Amino acid sequence: MKTFGLIGFPLAHSFSKKYYDAKIDRQQIAGVNYELYAIPSIADFPRLIADNPLLMGVNVTIPYKIAVMDFLDSLSAEAEAIAAVNCIRIDRPTNGEPRLTGYNTDVYGFAESLKPLLRPEHDTALVLGNGGAAKAVTFALTQLGIAHSVVSRSAGKGQYTYTQLDAGIIESHPLIINTTPLGTYPAVIDCPDIPYDYLSERHLLYDLVYNPIKTEFLKRGQAKGALVKNGLEMLELQAERNWEIWTATK
Repeated sequence: MKTFGLIGFPLAHSFSKKYYDAKIDRQQIAGVNYELYAIPSIADFPRLIADNPLLMGVNVTIPYKIAVMDFLDSLSAEAEAIAAVNCIRIDRPTNGEPRLTGYNTDVYGFAESLKPLLRPEHDTALVLGNGGAAKAVTFALTQLGIAHSVVSRSAGKGQYTYTQLDAGIIESHPLIINTTPLGTYPAVIDCPDIPYDYLSERHLLYDLVYNPIKTEFLKRGQAKGALVKNGLEMLELQAERNWEIWTATK
């Protein structure tokens, strides 16, 4: 049976498993299953590929999105630019070694979920956080022609610290994207430390967190009249893009 799966560690709760199991059942896709592979070390990855000859694609989650690149044969343009992979296609020729190609479908998921919400004034963004998710978001913003600045806890070239944010900065950046895990269940009262009082109905707040459905970050924005969006659709869109990559005929 052709298999797709998820690698990471630990994998106690998996959106991917639930999503793809439901997709396979709903669409009555025969001869395919989706498995979880909780590997305690990325050094175990080559053995996983060798021991599962029907494994044709995997999602990649924390903590291996960067480390797994050392085991791949090629990268998509997005994955190479971001230096992070969340999707791998495994091609297995009849004669020869498997060929692994890395992709970053977070870019696609974010961009496609954001585009319907954009108004003309949403031409400048603040990206809260500077981790791997932020890199995917800033890449997508560049593709969309949206100027952006990163906000981090520490000072750095070309980025703001949270303590620097004032009325002028908030008002001149009508799109604000949270790429940090702040506010994720169960710590639902947490939120990025920005001056929410300066938000208005001109703002669009996007939170990559989707559990809870409405984070404290989004609640505070909505209270000021801002348009808000969580990261669930982004996750669903990137999941569908992964499936397309895995099942495309070459």
